[in-house]
Amino acid sequence: MIDLHTHSSASDGKLSPVDSARYAAAHNVTVWALTDHDTTDGLHEAAVACNEQGITFVPGIEITVDWPTGEFHLLGHGLSHCSTELSSLIDHLQQSRSERNEQIIAHMAEAGIHTTQAELKSIFGVKQLGRPHFADFLVQKGVVKNRQLAFDKYLAQGRPWFVHHSGANLDEAVVAIKASGGVPVLAHPLSLYVSWGKIEDVLRGIVDRGIEGIEAWHPGARVGEAVRLEALARKLGCFVTGGSDFHGEGVRADRRIGKTCGGKKIEERLWYEELLPHLKTFSGKNFL
Repeated sequence: MIDLHTHSSASDGKLSPVDSARYAAAHNVTVWALTDHDTTDGLHEAAVACNEQGITFVPGIEITVDWPTGEFHLLGHGLSHCSTELSSLIDHLQQSRSERNEQIIAHMAEAGIHTTQAELKSIFGVKQLGRPHFADFLVQKGVVKNRQLAFDKYLAQGRPWFVHHSGANLDEAVVAIKASGGVPVLAHPLSLYVSWGKIEDVLRGIVDRGIEGIEAWHPGARVGEAVRLEALARKLGCFVTGGSDFHGEGVRADRRIGKTCGGKKIEERLWYEELLPHLKTFSGKNFL
């Protein structure tokens, strides 16, 4: 099996980069990408673990991009190193994320729930905090029964503790990924919250700015929608990828390693025929 979109505790996944690699290997994944949010911190550890496990490692990142509606996430696949451009972009995004976290903490304090970023990082053993960590903290405190309820009641967009944090400029994100030896891929296009009547024109404008691939196969889409997105990608001259967006067991029932929308196994063609031919600097030893 393959999986081209997963997360570790370097951002908001449950398993460490090393344990994520071992988990992938234990579940018969032979080509595995780690694409943590706005960081490359876990890539070296993951590369070493993949080398030990005998699986092909695809170093990546998922960059938050400024977008007026929904969410725009840009995958950078096959990074060979973290360029100056990417490092600078990550610093900007981390600062924005930290400022957002302080505002969430202030909202929680108003409700009588007190914590700090330092405390949360210590509890979860992470360098970077995201909303899932706040959700899990609320579960620990008995405020809600599970992570999803924390989002539904407090942390999701439109809920009382939601705080927007600024993302990267798309053009700068594309440059940063390419400067790091990777290829830019639009993650889960339906998260843009663009209607089907407008999505072709919107995606064409995005592709014109340097994006080369589209993640048509993602658990956030129905199978019929994924087929439609793949056809649209072909029309726009893009290759197609797929992933599970796996964050760890028990996080979301529809996010299983090596599986995508409809519980379908991620097809190997999405690596061998689609993504791999576009990775000019990929050696299989990147970030070792």
